[in-house]
Amino acid sequence: MEAKAFPMNSGDGAYSYTKNSYYQRAASYAVKEMLEEAIAEKFDVTSLSSSSNTIRIADLGCSVGPNTFITMQNLIESMERKCHSQDRTNMPEFHLFFNDHASNDFNTLFSSLPPGRHYFAAGVPGSFHGRLFPKSSLHFVHSSYALHWLSKVPEDLLDKSSPAWNKGRIHCKNASEQVANAYANQFAKDMEVFLVARADEIAVGGMMVVIMPAHPEGDRPSQSMARVALDFIEQSFVDMVKVGSISEAELDSFNLPLYSPSLKEMTQLVQSNGCFSIESMELTDPLSKIVCPLNIRALVMHLRAALEGIFTKHFGSEIIDELFERTLDKFAELSSRFESCCGQQDTQLFLVLKRK
Repeated sequence: MEAKAFPMNSGDGAYSYTKNSYYQRAASYAVKEMLEEAIAEKFDVTSLSSSSNTIRIADLGCSVGPNTFITMQNLIESMERKCHSQDRTNMPEFHLFFNDHASNDFNTLFSSLPPGRHYFAAGVPGSFHGRLFPKSSLHFVHSSYALHWLSKVPEDLLDKSSPAWNKGRIHCKNASEQVANAYANQFAKDMEVFLVARADEIAVGGMMVVIMPAHPEGDRPSQSMARVALDFIEQSFVDMVKVGSISEAELDSFNLPLYSPSLKEMTQLVQSNGCFSIESMELTDPLSKIVCPLNIRALVMHLRAALEGIFTKHFGSEIIDELFERTLDKFAELSSRFESCCGQQDTQLFLVLKRK
């Protein structure tokens, strides 16, 4: 399956993902204890490492750090604690595989590897919408804030004759039912491919943890903080059409390949695949560990670090500064709308699966 690549901003400059991924890191901290509990109660370190005394872990969609290193260290420490609790005398070795598209900035990633790490590291370039590893070779798979990226934009959105043509919009929020269905269908196809590939790669009894945006069944996802932020970007694009910075045709032919499912959707997709048991599935608040007020300028920088690449590819680099300046202005102009979405929000899925 050929999947499109949408890498985060590379390097370590002012707009890089390395410098602008604090909110994603905070979202991981929000489920840190849940992850530790899942390993303590459901991950059989002894059985899985019995043949080679090695635990093989993959982080899918790792980007450029430092978040992946922090999470992987937490994983290993949790596994080591479990080994100590079982009075194991021979601690297993850990082999970590950092995966992302080939266009990911692996140079920055590996130049940032922690010097005192207790694991062997390797990079695996390629899309996780397909096989990446030998059969039954992995014991633990982790993916955080990656699976909401679709493998491609649903084709119907760009067809002017289709009921799902998404004219004047960049996403499925507030769009027609046909547009929403096109996104949901593409996500379902992608998840099936993803689960089939992981079922081949993960040993029986192995575990997979997925963290991603999601929403309760029947909730209004358009009211989440992330959706409001995307709405501000969309309004900025519309304003740029009005002043001639971009053409109407350019806007009409662009859609973000992002989708956040409901718990019901994820449950049905996992059960339909049939290769994994659902050990835990719940919604959490991704901002629960943030104690200071949200910094709007920093939030816009985070949006730029994540989305500049895909915007540049379609609209060109010359419009980027104007786009995010306008987006920042939207946050200021419509602050009350954004602030109304900044309370507790259970918009982050924490999913634990075990290979049958």
